[in-house]
Amino acid sequence: MSRLELPVSLLPLELREVGFRHADQNLLDGVTLRLGRVGKTVIMGPNGAGKSLLMRLCHGLLRPTSGSIVWHGAGRLGVQAVQHRQAMVFQRPVLLRRSGRANVEYVLALRGMGRRERRRLAGEALERFGLAAIGDRPARVLSGGEQQRLALARAWALRPEILFLDEPTSALDPAATKAVEDAVQAFHEDGTRIVMSSHNLGQARRLADDVVFLCRGRLLEHTPAEHFFTGPASAEAAAFLRGDLVW
Repeated sequence: MSRLELPVSLLPLELREVGFRHADQNLLDGVTLRLGRVGKTVIMGPNGAGKSLLMRLCHGLLRPTSGSIVWHGAGRLGVQAVQHRQAMVFQRPVLLRRSGRANVEYVLALRGMGRRERRRLAGEALERFGLAAIGDRPARVLSGGEQQRLALARAWALRPEILFLDEPTSALDPAATKAVEDAVQAFHEDGTRIVMSSHNLGQARRLADDVVFLCRGRLLEHTPAEHFFTGPASAEAAAFLRGDLVW
């Protein structure tokens, strides 16, 4: 069953006046946002805008200090499904000191899968992301691009309904960036909802269906990508697209 054929969806995800305050600073302020069941959302904005923080809040790694985050299917699916139906890949992959294959099998074991099923799914995931030939190498000696694809393969094995990606190509060369973008597209084609932060305008143009633009912890725009790139509604977004420094 594909993700889009799930009888009960976790999505949409709704943020209602979400704020996050730390050390007497408002890092996010009154963010109201709705993410539907399909598509690729790219979160953009200058450094310090709150992009990574917003995704960590959505993923449940942090709790908002004000407002609420609502998964519309949570009441029917339960807390465990909210956790199990989503995945997140970080800017610097968090990998265990074991082989690439064992990294994938480990997360499947945490879901209670038997050894034979873990082995099968890990093999499929490594094959899908072009890692089958190096799956038995220690994960931490792989190149940066290979590590990022391994993190994506591990997430894919979990069959998430929604995937959060925090600047997944910021430290990669063009070839590795292309491989990760192809992997993101593969997730999308399998029916996974994509929410991704990026500072790369070219990448956002290639991947985004819609753009969320943050500046100084405030949501200034959420609009279809084509509207954002051709006619941004805020002065801050227009300056960002021109390459000006936005504080």
